[in-house]
Amino acid sequence: MDLSPSPAGWDHAAALADVKARVHVAEAACGRAGAGVRVLVATKSWDTAAALAAVRAGAQVVGESRMQELEEKGPALAEAEARVHVIGQLQRNKAATAVRFAECVQSVDSLALAERLSRLCVEAERDLDVMIQVNVSGEDSKAGVSPDDALALARAVQALPALAVTGFMTIGLKSQVEEDVRAGYRTLRGIRDTALIRSEAGTLPLSAAWELSMGMSTDLEWAIAEGATMVRIGTGVMGERA
Repeated sequence: MDLSPSPAGWDHAAALADVKARVHVAEAACGRAGAGVRVLVATKSWDTAAALAAVRAGAQVVGESRMQELEEKGPALAEAEARVHVIGQLQRNKAATAVRFAECVQSVDSLALAERLSRLCVEAERDLDVMIQVNVSGEDSKAGVSPDDALALARAVQALPALAVTGFMTIGLKSQVEEDVRAGYRTLRGIRDTALIRSEAGTLPLSAAWELSMGMSTDLEWAIAEGATMVRIGTGVMGERA
């Protein structure tokens, strides 16, 4: 497993401060000043030392995708009291690693995966936050349930023991056209808003599903304008890989 070290002389704290400044400016620009949008630092494919450097720099939440990597980095991240979210496609046969080290799996896109996570959590006598990953762009290269099926999956997952649906996640359209990217994020916000409205009306048990994890280094401003509560930042904090 070839993981990248931190770039020579890279200042994770300064880079994280720059990203947080962008977030604050974006919040104010769209009328959401003080919204408290959180920054998840994507430490996937970086080595343990680089991931720990991000945590020491102030990263409150880190994101991992490959469970083989999380097996390697997990103990050190746990000792550093890092909050780990799984942000990549998760295979059912790798779910035990997620249950061992993660506080949240953002990439739940099937009931079968959720059922596996639920069984493992019950055995481990722990609870796990999950988000429903939605493919808002329709691109075959992206994982996620279709927007039309997102609420039904969320309802089914919420009914499982030991799991709590805390929101929805998506990977935005790969495009430089702002309106096209924002349209996808707007779709996810609509799904979330519908979940909360129906929950308030007593017809859907998803009152805790308020998170919107969307937006990355290249488009965080667009995601925040459409209601993101968490943005996932890799290069902007971790630097360029060699």
